[in-house]
Amino acid sequence: MANDKRLLQTLPTGALGLIPLESFQEMGEKVDKYLVKWRAKREHQLSDTITLNSYKRSTYIVEADCPRFGSGEAKGVIKESVRGYDLYLMVDVTNHHMTYSLCGHTNLMSPDDHFADLKRIIAAVGGKARRITVIIPFLYESRQHKRTSRESLDCALALQDLIYMGVDNIITFDAHDPKVQNAIPLKGFDTVQPAYQFIKGILNNVKGLKIDNDHMMVISPDEGGTNRAIYLANVLGLDMGMFYKRRDYSKVIDGRNPIVAHEFLGASVEGKDVLIIDDMISSGDSMIDVATELKKRKANRIFMIATFGLFTNGLEKFDKAYEDGIIYRLLTTNLTWQDEELLKKPYYINCDMSKYIAYIIDTLNHDVSISDLLDPYDRIYRLLDRYRKENS
Repeated sequence: MANDKRLLQTLPTGALGLIPLESFQEMGEKVDKYLVKWRAKREHQLSDTITLNSYKRSTYIVEADCPRFGSGEAKGVIKESVRGYDLYLMVDVTNHHMTYSLCGHTNLMSPDDHFADLKRIIAAVGGKARRITVIIPFLYESRQHKRTSRESLDCALALQDLIYMGVDNIITFDAHDPKVQNAIPLKGFDTVQPAYQFIKGILNNVKGLKIDNDHMMVISPDEGGTNRAIYLANVLGLDMGMFYKRRDYSKVIDGRNPIVAHEFLGASVEGKDVLIIDDMISSGDSMIDVATELKKRKANRIFMIATFGLFTNGLEKFDKAYEDGIIYRLLTTNLTWQDEELLKKPYYINCDMSKYIAYIIDTLNHDVSISDLLDPYDRIYRLLDRYRKENS
């Protein structure tokens, strides 16, 4: 592991403990396997002393559960001691395939239910852990991050709830609006970008790409996502364009003003491969509209990229867009629950984030800076250099 040199010069802040909630269980087990493998090979000079007597273990997962009563109410239960532990709690609030029983009826768990279970486990810790870090890839209520009228500020309140309960650090991925961290200015809040994993996913699955201004371009589907598009364009050395959404502010449909048209700002996309990047795909209507507009402007292959693939209205429209030649590949991460149907699609590329999360946890447990992990420029540069040499 590349981090070994730094980690061998430091001591863990406490015994490492992972608590992946059921919604994140599969990913938590992948993260655990990386940590077990790395630490089994790592020879610290204090490995044989009492200081590091729990450093190498067969698993770092702490058994925990949120059983429910017949009334649908629940409680958090931790089944072993966590006193003095450096705990990392992991939850996927968008996991929509989990159920619970309420008075004999089967209910699907909502983001509210997942967040409530997270708080139950924190409450079960009872202040005995040395430090608590919450890894919540899709930031709970992140779409309700600002007030435009007399509205609730749910995301800010949720962050304050966690800090009030004793959470020290919150790690999320590609937050809808990172400025929401202003709600908790005295605590740790990191929003991680999976740019490296996206580029790696494309380069590993598509051969013969020409990554230069004459053959490729990065597009932001709206004005709110320009920062991530600018970063990707800069590290790849490409031009960037963007769409802005023209809305009908006289109407409100499903809680928002409907989009009338997508207007494009940028250089010509004719004949170029295009990377459309956003934080999430919800229904997918906006992304497909943008891809359709780009095809009208004679773009070549279109790569649709998003950190979170929610696909709230199913995959049929993506199937049709693929069959019609509108999109070439679709990339999302496994930070949210993925349907087997999605994984089998010929146009889908899955970007695994488990190793990245393991790196972050391993580094934080040693109280070492994660700045270089949050900015993957050097790794992207090496990846591009290798790809160009292999395809020259």
